[in-house]
Amino acid sequence: MKSYVRVERVDTSSKEEVLDVTNLVEKAINKSGVKEGVAIVFLKHTTAALCINEAERGLMDDILKTFSTLVKENKYKHDEVDRNATSHLRSILILPSLVLPVSGGSLQLGTWQRILMIEFDGPRRRELYVQVIGE
Repeated sequence: MKSYVRVERVDTSSKEEVLDVTNLVEKAINKSGVKEGVAIVFLKHTTAALCINEAERGLMDDILKTFSTLVKENKYKHDEVDRNATSHLRSILILPSLVLPVSGGSLQLGTWQRILMIEFDGPRRRELYVQVIGE
């Protein structure tokens, strides 16, 4: 059993944005030497999250619009501490981590599937932790 860890830094440039981080995960898998196993992808933050979806520009804009509809700007108690309660509340609607299959030394995603990182409190430098485990 092999285990390989890679931490990638992802710089965001906007308050809210969706970034395709699939290539960063694929890079870790390639360097790991793992042919069969899993990739655990974890975002070490509470105001950003990960999901699997298409990386089509219009859809990425729609994702942000949907979150702004689901969790509206408001006066939240946490804003008294850090003024980013909306970002925290939006990020809890999806997960900070994914577990993805690796087979034949490659990430196993569907035709249009990509790993998307959703920033809710940027711009910031984020850490994407990738652990690849397998044979």
